[in-house]
Amino acid sequence: MAPPHSRPVGRPVGRPVGAVTRGTTNPNRLRRMDRWIAAAHGRALASADDPLAVDLGYGAAPWTAVELLARLRTAAPAAEVVGIEIEPARVAAAKSYEREGLTFLHGGFEVPLPGGRRPMLIRAANVLRQYDEEAVAAVWERLCARLAPGGLLVEGTCDEIGRRHVWVALGPEGARTVTFATRLGSLERPSDLAERLPKALIHRNVPGEPVHAFLRDFDRAWAAAAPYASLGARQRWITTVRELSAHWPLTDDVRRWRQGEVTVNWSALAPR
Repeated sequence: MAPPHSRPVGRPVGRPVGAVTRGTTNPNRLRRMDRWIAAAHGRALASADDPLAVDLGYGAAPWTAVELLARLRTAAPAAEVVGIEIEPARVAAAKSYEREGLTFLHGGFEVPLPGGRRPMLIRAANVLRQYDEEAVAAVWERLCARLAPGGLLVEGTCDEIGRRHVWVALGPEGARTVTFATRLGSLERPSDLAERLPKALIHRNVPGEPVHAFLRDFDRAWAAAAPYASLGARQRWITTVRELSAHWPLTDDVRRWRQGEVTVNWSALAPR
């Protein structure tokens, strides 16, 4: 999807905002993000009058929207999911997967929901990766403006089978946190996650930028925790993150660290 401000002059009113993505998707690709959302935002969804979630830019197949609904309902049984895609053929292909609580619509960054509904969650995974860094702030602002009070935007990137994932969580006021998540058995060093940084950060992984310093410290703590590898990758990760917490403003605890995650305040990693 192209940034909202790049719409050509004369573009027809009502046309979805954005451009078609590659659409690459696989079953279970977004499981780490989904589980984090259910844990971090499930209570807010469960208590909402309209527990609506949007899977924005779900791709060539509807797997991620189907799975998002199942995982959200572990925390919020009344949750609904709307999958939104800018490519009409993808929406048509997904219609056969519709059921109670799951629908698919044609649209883009304008997030066109019937009846003026505003979602408690917008998930945009692997959508902004193809855009210029300068476009990100405008897209974030536009999507956050569509959220219901207390809503959450989760935007990030993962590899093709979901082993490595980094995402930013945003509220109506803007960016809040950055989460790094990985399959621990496949990790050589934490900085391997750098290739999955979201567009707002991936070009900032250079000396002098906070995200570069964070990944440098992460690698150093990982190396210092090498003796714990004999107890398993999970114990090494937990020891590493506990050391990291002495120097960086982490927002989670060992319950999430055990899942191969760590979440840090956005303000600590925001580009300079």
